[in-house]
Amino acid sequence: MQQQHARLRLSDEKAARVWIEKIRPRIDCGRFPIKRTVGEKVAVSAYVFADGHDLLQAVLQYRHGREEWSEAPMSYLADDLWTAEFQVEKLGTYQYTIRAWINHFTTWQRDLLKKFMAGQDVASDLLEGAAMIEATAGKALSPDNEWLSSVAASLRAVEPQKKMVVKATAPDITAMMNRYPERSREAVFAPALSVTVEPLIAGFSAWYELFPRSITTDPNKSGTFGDVLQLVPEIVRMGFDVLYLPPIHPIGRTNRKGRNNSLIVTPHDPGSPWAIGSEAGGHKAVHPELGTMEDFEQLVAGARRQGLEIALDIAFQCSPDHPYIREHPEWFRHRPDGTIKYAENPPKKYEDIYPISFDCEEWQALWHELKTIVVFWVERGVKIFRVDNPHTKPLPFWEWLIDEVHREYPDIVFLSEAFTRPRVMYGLAKVGFSQSYTYFTWRNTKSELTSYLQELVSTEVSEYFRPNFFANTPDILPEYLQFGGRGAFIARLVLAATLSTCYGIYSGFEFAENEAVPGTEEYLNSEKFEIKPRDWKKSVALRAFITRINTIRKNNAALATNTRLSFYPVDNEHLLFYGKSTEDLANIILVAVNLDPHHVQEGWLEVPLEQFHIEEEEVFQVHELLFDNRFLWQGRRNFVRLDPVDSPAQIFLLRRKLRTERDFDYFM
Repeated sequence: MQQQHARLRLSDEKAARVWIEKIRPRIDCGRFPIKRTVGEKVAVSAYVFADGHDLLQAVLQYRHGREEWSEAPMSYLADDLWTAEFQVEKLGTYQYTIRAWINHFTTWQRDLLKKFMAGQDVASDLLEGAAMIEATAGKALSPDNEWLSSVAASLRAVEPQKKMVVKATAPDITAMMNRYPERSREAVFAPALSVTVEPLIAGFSAWYELFPRSITTDPNKSGTFGDVLQLVPEIVRMGFDVLYLPPIHPIGRTNRKGRNNSLIVTPHDPGSPWAIGSEAGGHKAVHPELGTMEDFEQLVAGARRQGLEIALDIAFQCSPDHPYIREHPEWFRHRPDGTIKYAENPPKKYEDIYPISFDCEEWQALWHELKTIVVFWVERGVKIFRVDNPHTKPLPFWEWLIDEVHREYPDIVFLSEAFTRPRVMYGLAKVGFSQSYTYFTWRNTKSELTSYLQELVSTEVSEYFRPNFFANTPDILPEYLQFGGRGAFIARLVLAATLSTCYGIYSGFEFAENEAVPGTEEYLNSEKFEIKPRDWKKSVALRAFITRINTIRKNNAALATNTRLSFYPVDNEHLLFYGKSTEDLANIILVAVNLDPHHVQEGWLEVPLEQFHIEEEEVFQVHELLFDNRFLWQGRRNFVRLDPVDSPAQIFLLRRKLRTERDFDYFM
């Protein structure tokens, strides 16, 4: 028995009577960090309790990197639940934890009052309090120590107990004693938890995707980086923050794909940009027909001067002509006959691509080389990367790579293009990806959209998974867009841009391109395999609508948050009604969308008056932002009629009070 007791490691920490549990947010018991962008808050809660009836005190500690800890006092809610928050102000990693201890002085104050009010003699209790105050005076700074000593002395004086009880429980002595708390046996939640803080564009951004080679008027002549730079002002006018370019590297010739993924190739077929590598170079080179490296750097710098960031595609795969095939054949999978296996996703075959083997014996050298690719482009001004098919590479690789890059470049943003199983998608977000493609593309009905969005914004997922709602991609032309007409494009645009803080479109979208290979979601005459010039004059109407949407996003802070999304009742299953608001309700946005692209739908919306502090009989204003109409609404139920041809959606800015006749004049 004595030997068993000797094994116990006794310490002040062991003697701490306070228990801290179920701290939130915490991802996988602290294995992974939560995510925030600069300026956002981290709201932390935990259950903090102890044996007996002593009063507790708790603080939220936080720090950036290895800086000194800062503290925020925690507030008690109910049932042992405590909360506090802090704001992240720098890129990089923050840590946070909770410390708690028994507050013997406030416990003493509470019990003193109870005894005195019950008519008991409290002379001995006053002496106990005086001793605690004297002990605190011994460690307090001047002049606090002198003031505390005088209070302690007064509690020892022979005066009426009522006078001394009033003095002993006054707010000023409570505040002073809490300034110098006794924390020698405090409890601490360990290990500390982490927050990855990224730039604002990681949390709120509109993406536009185009193929540089298609910015031309000749289907047999590639556009250039210079041509893209000439188009940048128009993309900026539409309100986009990010211009995403598919791979810009040399394209292999061996097994090159022809139009519509054909194995039959003509001399004019440019091949798939994802078949990376030729005699002109690999992942650290640009396709000669697009321009020089200097031209690319001028595009990045020129776009940034106009407020547009260039995102570059990272695809860790090679064409049969890539220099790696010759220099590092050990990095690829080989058949029994010694030939390298091309990529497959049965029944699909990619004869023009060799996948990299992350299981190879030389994996460490491979990982370090792939890191140099990312750093190479970072050093040329790229701050955002869209990563192709990350779910086909090991999660530990991405965790290592992203951490390595962020150590030196904390402002780099990574978008995961992974349409795969939920656990894998969430795993990629946990290991470091800033944003993620989602299942939004295939969520069309009210029940599908509401259940999926509630999973993304109302659960633990929201702490680490930032959805980017792409309405279409070069790989995916959803059936909804194939057959829904112009109204379908508008409805999906509104949904993507208002349900999520991050969204994107591929350049065929504003042209309402909807012709698919029959029975598939593949574009017919896909731009992945051919140069596809477009007449920008034909997309004026949809471009104007896109511009309006992006203007609304930037002018309304409510749309810059996901976690304050709520769905509201409407008596028509084809209508979706939802809203977002700022925490102080200074900005309230309500959105109604007709999910049926073929028919007019109408119904009664139910506005959550109590959520917005509106009285049942109160008249309030709504400004419909898409078409610049203004209405007066009253009560909970209000009518909408949405025609997919003219107005498949409406976005309302809600104003809560009409106070003067002048306000009425404004709407007449």
